[in-house]
Amino acid sequence: MEQQKLTNVKETLAFLAERFPKCFVLDAKVQPLKIGIFQDLAQELDTTELVSKRLLRMSLRHYTSGWKYLASVKEGVARIDLNGEAGDTVEAEHAQHAQEQLQLSKQKAAEIREKQKPPRKAPPRKAARAKVPERNKKPGAATQARKPKPVSEPKMKVAPIQADGLKVGLKVSVKVGQQPMPATVTEVGKDGVFVQLNSGMTVKVQQQQLRALVD
Repeated sequence: MEQQKLTNVKETLAFLAERFPKCFVLDAKVQPLKIGIFQDLAQELDTTELVSKRLLRMSLRHYTSGWKYLASVKEGVARIDLNGEAGDTVEAEHAQHAQEQLQLSKQKAAEIREKQKPPRKAPPRKAARAKVPERNKKPGAATQARKPKPVSEPKMKVAPIQADGLKVGLKVSVKVGQQPMPATVTEVGKDGVFVQLNSGMTVKVQQQQLRALVD
């Protein structure tokens, strides 16, 4: 019986884990993926209509942004291809970026859990406590203590990209959120450019968000 076309990320990841078991792991120890793994996937699955490139890209982004995957991206660890073969090792800046993304993701998850907690009931009042004079309180002290330290990003030398200079494999700086991040161009489309961050995550951006990295 012909297999039905995949419709969501969960189904796609299960399919990838079955098709490439030495590369994609869902319930055990994962390994960092090779830079440019999306192109390899697209080529391998070019003859099948089970999954669209858009859904494949979304699923790969979901896999590489998971906590287990980000935790696996450590300096010196070998990246693997679709067959599980070891290749280039993770560089120090790639490992640092992955750990920063992991820390931010965990902070956001903690904030969400805190918001979802039911409000606490106030304990019964026993006796009135002496009120601390307002002048003895330092305004904003507690708030400042709870603020996480800003994540430091490595300084990068960049230059504008010429009209004919945008191509697959180009090392670029891309602004995702508040900070620019190093990445590699993986696909140049009519409506946007796909780049792979050093953590392995693939995102779609516009050309004006990119700057060429200068050694």
